[in-house]
Amino acid sequence: MDDLETVPDFGLDWLDGAGPDADVVLSTRVRLARNLAGRPYVSRARREDREAVLAAVSRLVRRDSLPREASLVSMERIGARARRIFLERRLVSKELLGEDRTEPPAGAAVAVSSVDPVSVMVNEEDHLRIQCLVSGLRFADAWELVDELDDEIGERVAMAYHHEFGYLTACPTNAGTGLRGSALVHLPGLVLTREFKKVLRGIAHVGLTFRGLHGEGSRVAGNFFQVSNQTTLGKSEPDLLDHLGRVVETVIRKERKAREVLVRDASTVTEDKVWRAYGILRHARALTYEELVNLVSGVRLGVALKLLPVPPVYTLNRLMIFSQKAHLEQAAGRELSTPERHAHRAEYVRRALDSEGALGGRDGGTSGCGP
Repeated sequence: MDDLETVPDFGLDWLDGAGPDADVVLSTRVRLARNLAGRPYVSRARREDREAVLAAVSRLVRRDSLPREASLVSMERIGARARRIFLERRLVSKELLGEDRTEPPAGAAVAVSSVDPVSVMVNEEDHLRIQCLVSGLRFADAWELVDELDDEIGERVAMAYHHEFGYLTACPTNAGTGLRGSALVHLPGLVLTREFKKVLRGIAHVGLTFRGLHGEGSRVAGNFFQVSNQTTLGKSEPDLLDHLGRVVETVIRKERKAREVLVRDASTVTEDKVWRAYGILRHARALTYEELVNLVSGVRLGVALKLLPVPPVYTLNRLMIFSQKAHLEQAAGRELSTPERHAHRAEYVRRALDSEGALGGRDGGTSGCGP
């Protein structure tokens, strides 16, 4: 696939909210960093080196169908809006796109399966970033898919590996397994009961870290956080993920207990916060993205506490993806000024909630919840 008039539904499997503990955990990601043997690391590679890596991946996609039924999308061959859509769907990173560069670096690409929730970033910080993104708390399931793909690729392409240090990576902190696991969690209870900092300190003590909604370096918004491992060396991949999963399970229990406290000790305040958030989403004529995320957080809490019968988690997850800048402009078919974008976002949210038979809204409303 060399160009994209419209972006298929790549990377959206996790939106369904059907995974375990989806009331707290939006999604689970497992990622492996790999480098091809005998090739310079990306940071030191010339254009021809990067293109050679891309050519090797292209052969895997065309000849071996790895990943299954995959499309290989070169970042240089698609427009800026399509690149941004991949970023907004968490399929690529800012590093792959070159962050503040006008054009993406040579050889930057992503291979995306149309049947499995897996993808491979090519020529990011490492030659390959093999990743899986699934709904709910499912480290074992995500690891199984990533491990299988890693083995299949490794049978066809030699990887940079050291018998003592394990897989060699551009950043020493990724060496060994090359594994990063993360869970995107929603923790309004811990934030509102002011227990979050205590939990955060506990997580840091066991070698894990918190990041914002969009990963490393991103701001915290809407009580959404990513919990991930920092250690990749000295333990096996299953052991690392088992440790991470057990800590996330502890966070889930603490969050649910905090929500019980809100209902028991601050029911009126909690209900008011939930209904205010829902009302603003239903009727606002302009919304910034940060406002939307904060309001979705309140509504999501209300749905989890059964204070609101609608909308479903799927709709709330979809709002967070399809109300971002590139998705709104894709729907509009043109660039939008900042005021226009805020207005289009609010209109999209109203239509999406109307389609769910929103409380206090029109039965049926407009059909469909796409932008």
